[in-house]
Amino acid sequence: METETDYTEQEPQTHLEMQPIKDATDALCQAIVGQEKFAELHQKIEAFITNEKLRYEYDMLNQRGALLQQKSEAGMEIDEKELAEFEKLRTELLANKTMTDFQDVQDEVQQVQDRIHQVIAKTFEVGKVPSQDDFDFCSDGFGDCGCSN
Repeated sequence: METETDYTEQEPQTHLEMQPIKDATDALCQAIVGQEKFAELHQKIEAFITNEKLRYEYDMLNQRGALLQQKSEAGMEIDEKELAEFEKLRTELLANKTMTDFQDVQDEVQQVQDRIHQVIAKTFEVGKVPSQDDFDFCSDGFGDCGCSN
């Protein structure tokens, strides 16, 4: 008598062993966390996350911005009052140092994530650990420029 296989307990089949990737990912995270300026960066994230009022205002700004964009894309007229309220909230948020610090940190984190992704994607594309020559621009994704510019 055959028994059914319980697929919920099995890892999805992959061609790659995940443990070495996990170990290298942990090492990458440690390289990030171990940097001298990481604590300052993390403190700015925490300052935003723990400020419920600021997070609420940020969410409201994003929702209003999305609504205005949807109206614009749908060809609907945007009321001057709506636009003025959006700009007022935006100006107030940008006057808050915790907010601008958080935005700066978000930009930096996004750059790091983008660079890591570029190198990983290029690895699959070229079939090896990529060098600067494998990139179509003057950088290996981490600021190491191999060209003479």
